[in-house]
Amino acid sequence: NPTGCCPKDVTTACTPQQCGDIGNLFSSYSTNPYAEFNIFGDPFAAYQVFHSGIPITLVPLDATNTIPVNEEFFYAFQQHQSTFEAEYCFKSLKMARDTWSDDQFHASYFMWDSFTSGVAISGMRNDKDCLHGNDFAELEYMNITVITSNEPYGIYDGSNPLFDGHAVPKFGLKKGGVHSGHVQTGIVDSFCIIEGSRKGRCEDGYTKEISGLEAVRVRVATKAKSNVDKNSRLDREFFKSFLEVLTLRDNTGRFDITAQFPFYREVLYKPNFVNKSRGKVTIFDMDMSAGDFVSLIYLLKAPVEEIDLKGIFVSGNGWANAATIDIVYDILHMMGRDDIPVGRGTSTALGTGILGCKYVSAIPQGSGGLLDSDTLYGLARSLPRSPRRYTAENSVEHGAPRNTGNPELRQPLAFEVWQSVKKQLDPSEKITILTNGPLTNLANIVLSDRNASSVIKSVYVVGGHIRDENDSNGNVFTVPSNRYAEFNLFLDPLAAKVVLESTMDITLIPLSSQRKASSFQTLLESLEYAENTPESSFVLHLLSLLHDLQQKHRLYHHMV
Repeated sequence: NPTGCCPKDVTTACTPQQCGDIGNLFSSYSTNPYAEFNIFGDPFAAYQVFHSGIPITLVPLDATNTIPVNEEFFYAFQQHQSTFEAEYCFKSLKMARDTWSDDQFHASYFMWDSFTSGVAISGMRNDKDCLHGNDFAELEYMNITVITSNEPYGIYDGSNPLFDGHAVPKFGLKKGGVHSGHVQTGIVDSFCIIEGSRKGRCEDGYTKEISGLEAVRVRVATKAKSNVDKNSRLDREFFKSFLEVLTLRDNTGRFDITAQFPFYREVLYKPNFVNKSRGKVTIFDMDMSAGDFVSLIYLLKAPVEEIDLKGIFVSGNGWANAATIDIVYDILHMMGRDDIPVGRGTSTALGTGILGCKYVSAIPQGSGGLLDSDTLYGLARSLPRSPRRYTAENSVEHGAPRNTGNPELRQPLAFEVWQSVKKQLDPSEKITILTNGPLTNLANIVLSDRNASSVIKSVYVVGGHIRDENDSNGNVFTVPSNRYAEFNLFLDPLAAKVVLESTMDITLIPLSSQRKASSFQTLLESLEYAENTPESSFVLHLLSLLHDLQQKHRLYHHMV
């Protein structure tokens, strides 16, 4: 959005400022060029806060766009890493620069959050002079509001959850008021598109300067202050303070991971199978739900003479976010199987937009959903830490605009792991695939590799629901209108269609079969009396926790 505000090689008189589209919804400029992400995340909540009477200092994009991370600051920061926290912050900033999509990083990456913190601290120190006493930002009062819906007001089209379907609007709102218009329903919303224009008309989340009864007087940062030291290479006063504070010995970080865990070693554990016969070449495709991790441990415990687990795919459109791959690495490390490659799948279902969430939005964000899966219900930190981690490292060889600091640590993709496993096959070998999530990864392989079916011996699919004589429901509990769907196939119906209509030998394990084998109590009793190993203790702890949550909290009743 602000890239190019100051043309390259322009005189120093040019000051970076807001230009182009007003907002920063880079994924939705064609529908909403006005909003800023933080406010857009919940416009009605922002409106309530702004209209609450609480004194507010707003640091909008207009101000943060005047403090880009320019080259002078970046290289000064590189020279100021004398504390753990400074080192960590610089590494994260460098990774952002190295993975930036173009060569305009220093013109389009800004000190958003840290600058706001600086403005707040300075404001608290100098609270007697509200406008002129801030060390880092120029401030002025403005009359603004937060736009929560779009005109015309009082036209109920099914988009507004505060009004539509309610005889009495929520929160005592007035019909026909400023909250009663169309609410943007997604990054592609036909209501918001103006034919023939690249800019949309929706303003949800726009902090708009207005007059009249809806206006609220708010103190607003308009731009970052210049450095008072004219001889400094740093052109913003906040840059100087930021580096000074980050390298202070007071309140400094006490340790990094090697100091906190003195016995930690970055060692990869790989088994020696030289004199062992190997079983069926197997790939496990998982969406990283709690049950998938139990399944992974079970597969790793199987004799290698029976099952030779050669690779793992993880779905980015299942029950966990892609970065949960760290837990997969940790379990492999615990089991001494750091030799097994893990490939990251795509984050969207087949046939949906790159930023779409058409099906995965059915997975709860909180209880029993993404939050719990991403942390393995709080147990992820109890696992040994693998040296392998999810990382944004990348390389030119794989299509990145530039190499990052450690391109060799780049996270492989699912298709790359497929190609690697396929390449290692003996002429007589074929691959067995077990899928415990949406079939996106397998469908992409079938569509991208014409010879895939010829080297796949069989596929075992956990998914689907076949109606029985009892007319039982499926398990997509968050979509009541869909009685019969099962989550794994629901998360990517088109992928399921591609796989099931292929020539592969498929064994389907539908919901009815899963339900017959599902009994927390039986499993727990068996584990309690089983021989104790680190992995059995971990599984017992996990399943006991799931059982307790299911019994005590209604939000976990779906975990059967």
